[in-house]
Amino acid sequence: MDNVAGYRKSVGIIGLTGSQLKDLSENMALGLNDDELRMLQNYFSDLNRNPTDIELQAMAQAWSEHCCYKSSKFYLKKYLSGLKTPYTILAMEDDAGVVEFDSDHSYVVKMESHNHPSAVEPYGGAATGVGGILRDVLCMGAQPVALLDSLYFGKPDETLAEGLSTRYIMNGIISGIRDYGNRVGIPTVAGSIDFGSSYAGMPLVNVGCVGIMKKESLSRSRISKIGDLLILAGGRTGRDGIHGVNFASKAMMGNTEESKRAIQLGNPIIKEPLIHAVLEANEAGLIDGMKDLGGGGLSSSAGEMCFAGGTSAEIDLSKVILKEDSMEPWEIWVSESQERMLMAVDPSNLSRISKIFELWDVEYSVIGTVKEGTNLVLKFYGEEILNLDLSFLTSGPMYCRNFVETKPSSNQYLMPPEPSDLNAFAVKFMSHYLNSSRFPVTRQYDHTVRGNTVVGPEQGYPNRETHSDCAIIKPVHSSFKGLGLTSGSLSRMVSIDPYNGTMHTMCEAFRNLLSAGVTPHAVVDSLNFGNPEDPEIMGQFVSSVRAIGDFCRRFSLPIVAGNVSLYNQSMGKNIHPTPTIMMTGIIEDVRNYVPSFFTSSDRDVYVLGEPQTNLGGSAYLEYLGMDAKSIAPLDLRELEKITPVLKGLQERGIVEACHDVSQGGLFASLCEMSFGNQVGIRGDISWISGERSVHKLFAEGGNRFVVQIQRKNEEEFLKQIEGIHHTFIGTTEGDRIVIADHGREIINAGILEIMKPWENGLEEYF
Repeated sequence: MDNVAGYRKSVGIIGLTGSQLKDLSENMALGLNDDELRMLQNYFSDLNRNPTDIELQAMAQAWSEHCCYKSSKFYLKKYLSGLKTPYTILAMEDDAGVVEFDSDHSYVVKMESHNHPSAVEPYGGAATGVGGILRDVLCMGAQPVALLDSLYFGKPDETLAEGLSTRYIMNGIISGIRDYGNRVGIPTVAGSIDFGSSYAGMPLVNVGCVGIMKKESLSRSRISKIGDLLILAGGRTGRDGIHGVNFASKAMMGNTEESKRAIQLGNPIIKEPLIHAVLEANEAGLIDGMKDLGGGGLSSSAGEMCFAGGTSAEIDLSKVILKEDSMEPWEIWVSESQERMLMAVDPSNLSRISKIFELWDVEYSVIGTVKEGTNLVLKFYGEEILNLDLSFLTSGPMYCRNFVETKPSSNQYLMPPEPSDLNAFAVKFMSHYLNSSRFPVTRQYDHTVRGNTVVGPEQGYPNRETHSDCAIIKPVHSSFKGLGLTSGSLSRMVSIDPYNGTMHTMCEAFRNLLSAGVTPHAVVDSLNFGNPEDPEIMGQFVSSVRAIGDFCRRFSLPIVAGNVSLYNQSMGKNIHPTPTIMMTGIIEDVRNYVPSFFTSSDRDVYVLGEPQTNLGGSAYLEYLGMDAKSIAPLDLRELEKITPVLKGLQERGIVEACHDVSQGGLFASLCEMSFGNQVGIRGDISWISGERSVHKLFAEGGNRFVVQIQRKNEEEFLKQIEGIHHTFIGTTEGDRIVIADHGREIINAGILEIMKPWENGLEEYF
């Protein structure tokens, strides 16, 4: 590297051998492979010059897996393109999806992962994940109104061979989400938590956000107006987060100094006034284009905005407000310091937007001007240090990686030993961290701030709460129309059969909404997988994406936003494939939501849907430490048949309570329905199937719903569900959960006998 003049530092890559290029990439932490380095070498050879250091760093950011999806975009386009509906406003175009809510409003939705940072610094990594997803929604012009998270941890009772303990990681991540969300005043209303050995040392942190806005307030992540000023507002720029996207685009090599430097530092105290200032400026019509500074920092945001709008820009990095002196220009350009927004503003509006920033005590600076042309130009104290064609800078390579789609190795049907005392087993099973209440986590989050949460992560009578199937928020003050929110993944099933396991994941999200009387409306995916250079891992990814596309086409659901996180490994071991699905739904009147618990005694209880008896992918087998090689098939035709019938029964008040059968099986569903009002059930599962009791109680999957009806409505209920498999299993009564099977009482326990250990199952780990 040599100084050509002042701040312009040329890097000699023309003429370097392959090994020399590789050494250069490692020394500069570029994270580029041999082919990509050759592409850059050839490009600058054609220009008849060597690149500057900042040009190489800019290319490394733009071409990282995190920014350009080079391993995944071929398959994403192949299987997920064209999934729009008439009510879809923006899908897979800008920083977040935009969907029509009513005639005047749209909702904005996005989910992203923050896995690698959270594995190195759990608190900060998770906190900045929340900050980043808030900015994704904000930059579309929407007021964030709700957060949700899906988290995956190693088993807390297992000892790690190296690195941070699961308990430390778990506490740090949840504290980071709690502190950031609570301090910025946005409720965390829904989500999921799961555990598995594959996540030891590589936790998954998937954070979602929903915002609401008037349709005319939509802001695009592009710059198309020549002469606009580029304003950088919010937090100062520092050395935190440098090479964050490079770090997140490769397998982790432990907690190195490089990895620690790549972790961003969030500040919710800056974020809260920044949200107010941006929304006020946008509502006043002062912003022509806007994008948050996330992965890649200014390097990604400025280039992508200009290229999307068919413009270019000239930017002076000496105008950027810094946290620390003596930062190199390339450090300023690729820094991922948090709480920053880049805006395009007409010069005539500069004084007005300046007053808004000053009112909210938000720092800002004018750093550049939008120009005609195709090349982005950077200067530093008047000296040109970068001049690159935007189409080359932002395109990135696209790989059609080899893959092997694995099928289940057998139709194995496991027959695990049945506990000699199912009553005692049931209490232990429900108190285990796989099935226990998530209250020790959710009660750290403020899910009622802003006052628009109708149903949060728990529901039921005071001191009798149970889990909700989905959250419901009322985002518009003047309307009772609501949004349902849910997210999660059935990673154990996906790891056995990626295609069908993902189908089960999609089905569960669908059922979660439907159970509460909510109509599924839109899908966001956050796809977490291992090393894509392994054909089997790539095969898992392809199978999973294909399943998402097939499900959405079948049920006419748009995929409006998404995220891909690859290279999720720890100690050389890939995580289980974990396609996390966030699904939104519409309920016309939030006052008519359907509770997930038994509301009264002397009510009949039915199970709708074909019985499932394959224990593959179940919490029961995981609890026993057994592996399955197959999972139950899924009949989408049955779900299509059940959906309108169940909706109609709910709207007429015939189905008074509803809960889907998911993790923990039928037994867990019956317990959770009993907890919410301390109303027990006397049930008989004899007629569910001819299988053993444990299969009937603990098998998961399928299209099953547990519903409560009044006996006076039974005739109409049975008439409406004609042609749908259903089983009467008992009546609500008393304060005990009593279950018989073929004349033998197999479970007889007081509600509190199960509920108290269930409530406290996670507490010892926090």
